[in-house]
Amino acid sequence: MDRLLVLVRHGQSEWNLKNLFTGWKDPGLTELGIEEARTAGRRLKEMGLQFDVAYTSDLSRAQRTCKLILDEIAQPQLPTIADQALNERDYGDLAGLNKDDARARWGEDQVHLWRRSYDVQPPGGESLKDTVARVLPYYIREILPRVMRGERVLVAAHGNSLRALVMVLDGLTPKTIPSLELATGIPLVYRLNPDTTVADKKVLEG
Repeated sequence: MDRLLVLVRHGQSEWNLKNLFTGWKDPGLTELGIEEARTAGRRLKEMGLQFDVAYTSDLSRAQRTCKLILDEIAQPQLPTIADQALNERDYGDLAGLNKDDARARWGEDQVHLWRRSYDVQPPGGESLKDTVARVLPYYIREILPRVMRGERVLVAAHGNSLRALVMVLDGLTPKTIPSLELATGIPLVYRLNPDTTVADKKVLEG
């Protein structure tokens, strides 16, 4: 039994390029982001991977990334489930602000705390801890059972919603998770043991 789970952060978005806090705002992919998504699909194709189901968020940058990947692996009609539970962390009042402007307004230390701490919320938004509390129950209820039945599952989502899953899969802690960065468009290929722990992990870079 394969028990395959592949996580992919969406390709570069227009607001990634502009260095803006994005959160639940819904900018599209840049040309680079489109190519990153296609490259992710080609890397999965080179491994000979096919999927039984895909999951994505309610946001278009993740949905388009998912579609581009599925086109590359010749599975454009794959059943795909979009759910708000997999949305990016909500940055609240910071959404749409330039990160450098935010540092000028609130100071380097405060913005770093909002971005990289585990449990400090930005004004009107979610901490990473809040994001974990949203993503993890959905994973346990909806995604993990399918993986454990031997289905091959693709999840195309966001930096912080996927960090929540990687935290659990890789056994990271509230102290170690803040330093984890997930690159856009780089597939993380997990195979799980019968007890849901990780048997094998591959990062499909360059």
